This record gives sequence, C-alpha cells and structure tokens, in this order.
Amino acid sequence: MNSYRFDVLSLLPKSFSAMTELGVIGRALNKGIAELHLHNPRDFTKDNYHKVDDEPYGGGAGMVLKPEPIFTAFENIPTYKRRKVLMMTPQGNVLAQKDLLRWSENNDQLVFLCGQYEGFDERIRTLADEEVSVGDFVLTGGELAAMTIINGVIRLLPGAIGAAESLIEESFSDLLLEHPHYTRPAEFCGMRVPQVLRSGDHGEIAKWRQEKRIERTKKRRPDLYRRWIENDQSTEEEND
Repeated sequence: MNSYRFDVLSLLPKSFSAMTELGVIGRALNKGIAELHLHNPRDFTKDNYHKVDDEPYGGGAGMVLKPEPIFTAFENIPTYKRRKVLMMTPQGNVLAQKDLLRWSENNDQLVFLCGQYEGFDERIRTLADEEVSVGDFVLTGGELAAMTIINGVIRLLPGAIGAAESLIEESFSDLLLEHPHYTRPAEFCGMRVPQVLRSGDHGEIAKWRQEKRIERTKKRRPDLYRRWIENDQSTEEEND
C-alpha cells in the first residue's frame, strides 16, 4: 500500500521538524504510513532577495504573499489521483472531526497552503479545493493549523494507532464527548472509581459509559448535544 502523502507550502518549513521525531505521528512517518514533504516558496523565486511578499494594491497595513512563487512551488508538487488542496485561513470552514475522517478515507494526498504576513494574493485562492480554519482566531501563519490537520489525519490511517478500537468511541466520533476514564488505584485522595467499572458486567459498563457521554456533552457542549439529539431523531424517523 502506498504511503499517504502530505505536501506543505510554507515559509517556515523547519517548524514541522518535530512532527517526524515525536510520538505516534513521528512513528507513523518513520514507518512509511505517511510521508511529509515541505516546499519553501522562497526556493522558487527568481530575484536575488528571494522576495515572496509585496505591498497591497490600494494601500493598507502589512504585506501580501505574491502569487508567482506560490504557483511555481505548487506546480512542482507531484499530483496523486485522490488529492485535496487545503488553504489554511481564518476565513475558511471551521475544522471538525468529520473532515479529518473524510480526508483520511477519500484522499491519498493533502496539499497545504500556509500563509504569512497579511495574507494571500487573492489569486492564490484559485489553487485550493477547500479553505480551512481551526477556529475563530488569527495566528501568525498557517503552519500550526496544517500540523493540526496532519496530526488528525495520520492517527486515523491504518497502522498508525496500535489499538484501532480506541478511535471508535473517542470525542466527536458521533457528536458526543468521550466518557470518563479511570485506572488503578481504585481509590485516590478520597476519590473512588465508580463501582460499575469494577463489576465486570460489560453490558452495564457500556450503558454507564454512554450515559456519561450524553451527560458530559449536554453539560459541556450543549451545541453538540442539540446536534446529537437532532441526528438521533432523524435516524429514528428513517427507521420507522
């Protein structure tokens, strides 16, 4: 099976180095489950100063990334058949777990356009299939957002996580947050592990965990809880 390929256009390629060295993601990259390729637009400039930005037409604060080096760098990236090009921008659709799952299953290559300075020349947007934001806030560049997506997609790839079943009931997999977890000792600082988890009754344990997922989501993320209720009701109507 071919590796899943990630290509990142970034003015700060060194910021991705830790991904290849640490934890689950580093192991997956080193095992060849995925590949990470970094492309610096400065390497595709033609002037002696490797200039990648310029003043905006019409005036205003900040500098804007020029289209020429971005387009040239982009055109030098190998193209897989199931490729998706993502632009990291606060103007994009907010990232959700379903997006990570969709990209992990439907694509073999993700290309990231990471901005800096005031933003992209508008014509660069024509390269993107999707514009993605990791939240309603602004960072100095798109690198952290790209790393977030790379991390989220890689951990869903076959072989990346040792216990694949751990992905099934985690937070956001079905709109509900994850249930509480406990391990030894059974009592710590006066706090006890719920008896049901020590009972060995797997049916009751599953019931308790689902109840806690619902309870926790309703309390902490009422927006997700409402969506879960609506989705559950729609499923019941379809089955009637």
